[in-house]
Amino acid sequence: MSGLKIKLSGKIAVVAGMVATLPVILAIPAAFALQVKVNPSRPKLGDTLSVFINLDNPKTDSNPKVTVGNKTYPAFEIAPNQYRAFIPTTPLEKPGTRTIQVTGDGQVRNLAVWVRDRNFPVQRITLPPKAAGVKATEYELKRVAEFKALQTPKKYWQGIFLRPNAGRITTVYGVRRYYNGKFAKDYYHRGIDYAGPQGSPVVAPAAGRVALVGKVSQGFRVHGNVVGIDHGQGVTSIFMHLSRIDVKEGDIVRPGQVIGAVGSTGASTGPHLHWGLYVNGQSVDPVPWRYQEYK
Repeated sequence: MSGLKIKLSGKIAVVAGMVATLPVILAIPAAFALQVKVNPSRPKLGDTLSVFINLDNPKTDSNPKVTVGNKTYPAFEIAPNQYRAFIPTTPLEKPGTRTIQVTGDGQVRNLAVWVRDRNFPVQRITLPPKAAGVKATEYELKRVAEFKALQTPKKYWQGIFLRPNAGRITTVYGVRRYYNGKFAKDYYHRGIDYAGPQGSPVVAPAAGRVALVGKVSQGFRVHGNVVGIDHGQGVTSIFMHLSRIDVKEGDIVRPGQVIGAVGSTGASTGPHLHWGLYVNGQSVDPVPWRYQEYK
C-alpha cells in the first residue's frame, strides 16, 4: 500500500509511507467526522433546502450551527446524532452559488450549492377602489410577523402535505404583480390561490398547532379572517380570506381536519383560499412539500 486516506473535519489527506508508524493516531479523527448532505441536489429559487448533518460521536450536547451569509438557521435533531436544518430560497434572491457553513463539535464544513434561476409569471391585478385603498393595521402586521417567525422545537408534521382546498389553482407561487397598473416592487405571490366556491371547506395540509386566529373585526383588513398553523421547527402555514373559522388558538389539528371555509374577506377580488407556506420566516413554494416528504 502506497498511502493512507484520512478523513478529518471533512477533508481528505494522503500520507505516504507512514502506515506502519501511525496507524492508530490517524484513525482516531475519522470517528468524529462531520458529515453533511444537502437536498435537493439541483435546487431552484423558491425551493426549501434541507441540510442533513451527521455527527458520529458528538462530544457536546449543543446542536450544529448552519449559516448562509449573515443568517443562521436552526438545526433540529431528527434521529440520534442526526440533525436537519431548512434554508428557504425566494424569488427576490439572485440565482447562483450559496455557501453553506456547518459548524458542529468543533468542526467546520463549507459547502457550495448552486441555486438555479426560475421564470416566475407576471400578473396584472385591478382592485376596486375600496380594496385598493386597504392597508394592514399595525396589530395585523405584528401578529402575522410574530407567527411567521415561530421556530418551535417540536415537529408536528409527518409525510407529505395535503391540498388544503379542492378548488382549481388560479395563482401559483412566486407570481410578480402589477396592482392597478403599478408594479409592486419587492413583492411576489407568497403562496397558492385556490378558487374554491364560497363556503367550501379548508383543511389543514399537515398536523400542527393553531398559533394564529385573526378576524376582520379585530383589524385584519388585508388578510381577512385568517388561520395560522405552526407545523413546528420553523415551518408554518397561513390561510387567508376565510368566510368562517372553525378552530381556536392552541388547538392541535390533524392532517385533513377542517379549519374553516373559503371566503373573500380582507383584500380580495372574489372567493378564494390563499395558502402560504413559510420556512424560517420566508415564503417558499408549497408544491414540493405536497409531493415529497421533508423529514
